[in-house]
Amino acid sequence: MPILEKVPHEVAAKTPSSEEEPGLPKLPVPPLQQTLATYLRSMRHLVPEEQFRRSQAIVRRFGAPGGLGETLQQKLLERQEKTANWVSEYWLNDMYLNNRLALPVNSSPAVIFTRQPFQDTSDQLRFAASLISGVLSYKALLDSHSLPADCATGQLSGQPLCMKQYHGLFSSYRLPGHTQDTLVAQKSSVMPEPEHIIVACCNQFFVLDVVINFRRLSEGDLFTQLRKIVKMASNEDERLPPIGLLTSDGRREWAEARTALMKDSTNRDSLDMIERCICLVCLDAPSGGDLSDTHRALQLLHGGGCSQNGANRWYDKSLQFVVGRDGTCGVVCEHSPFDGIVLVQCTEHLLKHMTKSSKKLVREDSVSELPAPRRLRWKCSPEIQGHLASSAEKLQQIVKNLDFTVYKFAGYGKTFIKKQKCSPDAFIQVALQLAFYRHHGRLVPTYESASIRRFREGRVDNIRSATPEALTFVTAMTDHEAAVPTSEKRQLLRDAIHAQTEYTVMAITGMAIDNHLLGLRELARDLCTEPPEMFKDETYLTSNQFVLSTSQVPTTMEMFCCYGPVVPNGYGACYNPQPESILFCISSFHSCKETSSVGFAEAVGASLADLRALCSLPQPTNCKLLATEGKTMGPSQGYQP
Repeated sequence: MPILEKVPHEVAAKTPSSEEEPGLPKLPVPPLQQTLATYLRSMRHLVPEEQFRRSQAIVRRFGAPGGLGETLQQKLLERQEKTANWVSEYWLNDMYLNNRLALPVNSSPAVIFTRQPFQDTSDQLRFAASLISGVLSYKALLDSHSLPADCATGQLSGQPLCMKQYHGLFSSYRLPGHTQDTLVAQKSSVMPEPEHIIVACCNQFFVLDVVINFRRLSEGDLFTQLRKIVKMASNEDERLPPIGLLTSDGRREWAEARTALMKDSTNRDSLDMIERCICLVCLDAPSGGDLSDTHRALQLLHGGGCSQNGANRWYDKSLQFVVGRDGTCGVVCEHSPFDGIVLVQCTEHLLKHMTKSSKKLVREDSVSELPAPRRLRWKCSPEIQGHLASSAEKLQQIVKNLDFTVYKFAGYGKTFIKKQKCSPDAFIQVALQLAFYRHHGRLVPTYESASIRRFREGRVDNIRSATPEALTFVTAMTDHEAAVPTSEKRQLLRDAIHAQTEYTVMAITGMAIDNHLLGLRELARDLCTEPPEMFKDETYLTSNQFVLSTSQVPTTMEMFCCYGPVVPNGYGACYNPQPESILFCISSFHSCKETSSVGFAEAVGASLADLRALCSLPQPTNCKLLATEGKTMGPSQGYQP
């Protein structure tokens, strides 16, 4: 598994950490026949009938008594016994480290804060100083294992959740590789020396030591140091090429450029400082846009390209906090070490810290004498200059190709949905299926991330939201010639929400199919001379093309999450249900003529309005319209582009 653990020379004795969590159960391996049956049922209505019949025969041969499926299943059970989590290595490689696409838009999500009312550069730097102070306080909680453990909400509420991902927030780095990246993890119970962050300003990178003479810098000290950095960055005579652009390129291209950089000792030292830092803080220049939610989100997703702030980044680092002079603020995350809910929990903690300390924000420079931050130096050969020009051009293509909009549905929120006695998440997922069917005339394989942190080292599995019940419902809603009675539509809506809820429960309890099929496929690579017929089958390949990639990322503070599509002809749909509204971030690519982010957002709004109308029409007094069997589900607590 391409995870490199860097252990400091001296490691202090420590109490058992929440990382180890011996009390959590291991992720179960679902029964083979159950997974195969669920797979066929989830795809039957999404592919042509003749194709499905061929796939059905292939699956039967795979799962036959004494066949290859049973052999692989037994090997998977043996792997479960020997490992903390049988799917984690396979999943990390498949989802992230094997992906050769550029990180901006394609992989790295962003969280956008409410716009900050900065009046001048000093306001910007005070905000940045407070944020850095919050990061250091939060990291201290992590390092001392003082962060309270998360517990599940909704169905099966109260169960403890795996906390391992939190320890990757400030100690991970994604190293580019020619064929596969490596997730580098700094393992320690104390912050490794030197203790520093990297500040990006004017496409230059500066080392800001946050501990000097064994003392953590105060917010006043941090403010002083940031002012020095801004002054240093403004000196155009000292400016160096925008090396950060290289990290926005495809992973193979960046690996080649990094190999070229490493030939020089100055570059090696600079790379080492960036790769070992706690996080990045990007002091952005004004972007010149309208500062709407949509425009600010684009600044976080790709920085507006090399002509704006796109080179003022280092995409391999787990957390990049953006503090723009125009009030555009947020965080860009490299997604491989942790999931969206962990990012949101960390971010909300930081914002609460900043709110509490806002009354104490320092207004004057620190009086203490501090060594000046230092600029990282680069030696650029003609080869590296060529890489930079190519990276800049490709980032510009990413910027131009992204079709993105933030859409706030204000008709109602989760308060109304809960009154219908059903899960807000399931309700919204059915609305998304109706919107897609309206806009495109079909349903497609859909990904909704579901947390499996109830299990040791659990990340996510997939809720396949394009259920047969969803298709039956959306067909009834759109087939005006059939004139389906309202009472029947209500029942079909109830059936679709119930099916979505059942699949959610299956996923969060480790019984979904995607991780299981991935495990079987990867074991087959080791045991078989060629891939099994099932994993080359057209239906299986289609099942993994997630044209609709969705995730609920709820927040309790004023911020929202967004990400790009995962296939060229697809949509990313991240949503944040609030009591009286639902915020959607819809993404697609201009290069696909079939998709339109604004068009899909309008279809989502129309579908949600129709569902409200359906729920609000008179009904029999003895009928609880949307009550689903068993308990209603809470949020799936997942996020994945």
